[in-house]
Amino acid sequence: MAGAEAGVTAQPLGLRERKKRQTATRIWRSALDLFLERGYDKVSVAEIAAAADVSKMTVFNYFGTKEDVLLGPVEEHVSDAADAVRDRAPGESAVAALRRQFLDQIEARDPSIGLSGGPRQLQMRQLISDTPALARRMLIFRMRGVELLADVLAEETGDRLLAGVAAHQLVAARDAVILENHRRLLAGDDVDAMADDCAALAERAFDLVEKGLQEYPGNA
Repeated sequence: MAGAEAGVTAQPLGLRERKKRQTATRIWRSALDLFLERGYDKVSVAEIAAAADVSKMTVFNYFGTKEDVLLGPVEEHVSDAADAVRDRAPGESAVAALRRQFLDQIEARDPSIGLSGGPRQLQMRQLISDTPALARRMLIFRMRGVELLADVLAEETGDRLLAGVAAHQLVAARDAVILENHRRLLAGDDVDAMADDCAALAERAFDLVEKGLQEYPGNA
């Protein structure tokens, strides 16, 4: 799972953008520390602002809600599946596109798929599991990801029903592997030791889906 401090960009950032990222990261770290110390529900936005040495308005300028302070960086990955299918090569199936993206993320040890063993990532994962409001928000993200993928497939095929069926299957295969990564991380497994297993699990998961969707939605 990605945190505010895990974002990486391929392009050099200007001074203004670097300062904005530094401020966002400081707010995120301060919020996580407070949530872990006292519990998510017992921390106010004003207290987060004071801990990060910014104004309450600054927190709201960077993050729309208290939930966004912690989960905003996670939301950046909601469209990953839709993006992979939309940008796939001509003739490539939706399954193949999503498999390729996921294997690339494994190779990169991408925190967004649960392959970051940093202590803050683990603490964040546990906090989400223990906090109903955050767990519900994660479920909303998942359903939004399915919806975005279904939109891409429906636009291409004209069949909204089958697009929804396919989107649910594809996202479910992906999320099953991510959940297993999270389970192993919380159990103390080493990220590098997990990577090969993760790739094998992903291949099996997408193979299972591909039996029904291998040519869907046809040539681009």
